[in-house]
Amino acid sequence: MDWLPLFFLHPVSLYQGAAFPFALLFNYLCILDSFPTHARYLFLLAGGGALALAAMGSFAVLVLIPALWAAVLISWLGPRDVHRWAFISQMSWQTLCHLGLHYTEYYLRERPSTRFCITLSSLMLLTQRVTSLSLDIREGKVKAASRGIGERSSLSEHLCEMLPYISYLLFFPALLGGPLCSFQKFQARVQGSGTLSPRLSVWALSQRGLQILGLECLKVVLEKVVRAGAGLADCQQLECIRVMWSTAGLFKLTYYSCWILDDALLHAAGFGPGFGHSPSEEGYLPDAGIWTLETTHRISLFTRKWNQSTARWLRRLVFQQGGAWPLLQTFAFSAWWHGLHPGQVFGFLCWGLMVEADYLIHTSAGLFIRSWPMHLLYRALTWAHTQLIIAYIMLAVEARSLSSLWLLCNSYNSVFPLVYCILLFLLGKRKKTFN
Repeated sequence: MDWLPLFFLHPVSLYQGAAFPFALLFNYLCILDSFPTHARYLFLLAGGGALALAAMGSFAVLVLIPALWAAVLISWLGPRDVHRWAFISQMSWQTLCHLGLHYTEYYLRERPSTRFCITLSSLMLLTQRVTSLSLDIREGKVKAASRGIGERSSLSEHLCEMLPYISYLLFFPALLGGPLCSFQKFQARVQGSGTLSPRLSVWALSQRGLQILGLECLKVVLEKVVRAGAGLADCQQLECIRVMWSTAGLFKLTYYSCWILDDALLHAAGFGPGFGHSPSEEGYLPDAGIWTLETTHRISLFTRKWNQSTARWLRRLVFQQGGAWPLLQTFAFSAWWHGLHPGQVFGFLCWGLMVEADYLIHTSAGLFIRSWPMHLLYRALTWAHTQLIIAYIMLAVEARSLSSLWLLCNSYNSVFPLVYCILLFLLGKRKKTFN
């Protein structure tokens, strides 16, 4: 099958693993009072530059240019304008890079290089940090030392003012992956001092290592099952449901493993939970809440817990900004941010409809289901249905060609989202009647 094979995630994991000694070294140096703040910023920035060159090669320029440009905008524009221009410039640059990927895959019919895919992934994470910082400045959470265009100062003064921003946008523990770290947390960590114990827990890192080992073992077993069985191109009737579920399970295990590794790298550098939170700032969110994701019977809850820091970033950037159809806008922007491949457009819009249906279905069910046996049966059925819909969406999003997407839509698997679409129409019509 021509699914997005996630082939670039394995090299990313190797580079993330190679960055661990430097993360531990940074954590240790922060204990020393002789390691000044500017040196810490430079250490993180230099590590980010070295990691970018090692992982992306010459494509690293595509990440370094927008990072430097964003730092210039933040230093020169006022709080009112900085978010608008930072958002426009960053998303325009990212879209151009994604169009290059489209050109390679759909016009030239060639497989893109691994380094270019790593670059695009890093560029998407950079967009998160740029827009998060610009929103913080606009909302007054961060006070940027913006100069006006008419003010003059030496080059060294400019560079000193821009150093925290450039270091934040390119710091190596979050360059290739990891939960979104706010600028307040980053700055508090770099400027803080203290003992090693609260920042670095050997048990926490060991626990994450054991989780990754267990997930990788499960992935090996499931990969053998997937390769031994039929694909969507040659499966028959109900067999396609098993194919979809097992393939989506393989994708999820890959993501879980990478997210835990990314989280462990941030933790090793001291940017993990329990450090650098201000009273007004939301707490640290790891991306992989595996237990909730695998046991929930609600698509809306799965959506909030899947890649949690990104979900919170999308909610803040799009959903909470108001306007008509905020849920649809959020999922449409998510498709844009991911690259606007056909499967992504279809998958994310389908996901938005499923979340809307989920709210109506569970609200209506709560009014009629009273006995605990019926509630238990309802929960079991909705859990299975939720997991199958999520598997369907995941395969649609990972589909890399129209033919793969058509095979998925033309299989028995389309029954599951279709049921929710019908219920959305009926319950939505009933709700309007009552109103």
